[in-house]
Amino acid sequence: MPGNRSEAGSGSTAGPSTATRRTRTAQATRSPGSEGSGWVSLGEASRLLGISPGTLRRWADAGRLPVFTTPGGHRRFPRQALRALLPASRPRRPSLARLGASPERIARAYRPRRHPPAEAAGPDPILGRLSDEDRTRFRERGRRLVGLLLEHLDAPDRETRALTLQEARQVAAEHGRVLADLGLSLTDAVAAFLRFRTPFLTELAALARRRNLDTREATVLLTDADRATDSLLVAMMTGHTLATGQRLVETGRLGRSRARGSHAGDGPSRGIDATRRVDSAEG
Repeated sequence: MPGNRSEAGSGSTAGPSTATRRTRTAQATRSPGSEGSGWVSLGEASRLLGISPGTLRRWADAGRLPVFTTPGGHRRFPRQALRALLPASRPRRPSLARLGASPERIARAYRPRRHPPAEAAGPDPILGRLSDEDRTRFRERGRRLVGLLLEHLDAPDRETRALTLQEARQVAAEHGRVLADLGLSLTDAVAAFLRFRTPFLTELAALARRRNLDTREATVLLTDADRATDSLLVAMMTGHTLATGQRLVETGRLGRSRARGSHAGDGPSRGIDATRRVDSAEG
């Protein structure tokens, strides 16, 4: 049956064998343009490094990063080279003091700006209601709180962190009592604390960006700072509330004491008047 053999033979040479197809598939998988290779797309590389695609393109064009362009015009980056750009993991972030976050530097964030942004709050109305002496003490407590917060965030162990935060809470509670004694409402006291808190957190966030803390380190730092300032706000409100309550109690006692004195003074005078009226009638 020659016809059948010829047919079979032509069929065997019509296309690549199964082994050939597998070899070509493996080669395509290893090529730079393949998604399953050690090369990644522009979007994936951007997410891996945490930078914009535009920045990544500029780095590639400047020769700072190897790149392969597919026949279709798509960029591919070697995964190994991208990983080399990632910061090495470290067990602990550098201390804030080492990064430049001293109390004196943080204090600059509270100075009035010559050209403040449009969304910035206006002058602190509370400071304008204080005497020079009270204003100085107000600022000293603020600087003390900044120093304790930085110590708390840099503390090497849990016990030290707890001790510094407890000391900061005591300062915040005393601050609340002082504001209550000065006649400031709880609303004014909270507003004053928020004016202290916002620049502190903003300066820490700016420091994390300037010093290139990785995402994990920056997140932990700002989360811890936010939690600590929340605790100080509660302590300040508690101190203000207790001082206000104590003042009301003392005012009530003083009022009752005056009332009793008034009644006691009225008693003898009324008796004398009555005696005089009787003597006059008898005369």
